[in-house]
Amino acid sequence: MQQSPASQAHLITAGLAFGESPRWHDGRLWLCNWGTGEIIAVDAEGNREVVLTVPAVLPYSIDWLPDGRLLVVSGREGLLLRQEADGSLVTHADLRGLSKSPWNEIVVDGRGNIYVNGGGPAPAPGQHFGPGTIALVTPDGSVRQVAENIAFANGMAVSPDNKTLIIAESHASLLTAFDIAADGTLSNRRVWAELDGYPDGICLDAEGAVWYADVPNKHCVRACEGGEVLQTVTIDRGCFACMLGGTDRQTLFIVAAEWRGFEHMVSEDRTGQVLSAEAPAPGVGWP
Repeated sequence: MQQSPASQAHLITAGLAFGESPRWHDGRLWLCNWGTGEIIAVDAEGNREVVLTVPAVLPYSIDWLPDGRLLVVSGREGLLLRQEADGSLVTHADLRGLSKSPWNEIVVDGRGNIYVNGGGPAPAPGQHFGPGTIALVTPDGSVRQVAENIAFANGMAVSPDNKTLIIAESHASLLTAFDIAADGTLSNRRVWAELDGYPDGICLDAEGAVWYADVPNKHCVRACEGGEVLQTVTIDRGCFACMLGGTDRQTLFIVAAEWRGFEHMVSEDRTGQVLSAEAPAPGVGWP
């Protein structure tokens, strides 16, 4: 990895179980507190509120429809849930017809197309995950698979023009890009960046760079297309996801926790943190 500027991270809040799927929404950072079923919102001073408890332990992830309604991927149940105005959760889409394997991350683009990844074939004996897929849920409610053979599908981001989707393939050390057609179909799969690391959650900035979180290397990295490293933020535990937010969307928020392996993701230890660092360019696109 090339030498790049390092940034200092500042602790926002601690004592979480396992933070994932951070999103900047309505002036606060929302995240999923895996292992508890909680969806939490955190303000700039570190004050946090449990805004919703969902019937899922892990994985689950969040985003919003263009009309402002919250979506929750209930990963092991294979359901995409929607919160109604009265606070109730209803089924928005049933993904079980595509796969019985757990689903993971979600991103809703500017046209209301919903992409959910994970699923895919059952894992081989002794493996935690099989090859991942990407499912598309269109605004009219139809559900179909639009990509396959993803090497552990993790974070996704859509460009501001709604024309490109980038996904983190954690087990291949790749960021992979697809063109998005008018009907939401993905095509022209290509390597966006080969990485010296294991990308998890990602977000885009206005200079065309991607920030990605890396669990085993305990840092977040800003990289440009092709893989050149532009900046790193290193902390003392695994970085699971990151999101650009704040009043000018130029603060990088990091959700991090001590990593002890898939068998110990749910425990009584509360090592989860939210940290922040200054970023050189504001966030764009979705989420």
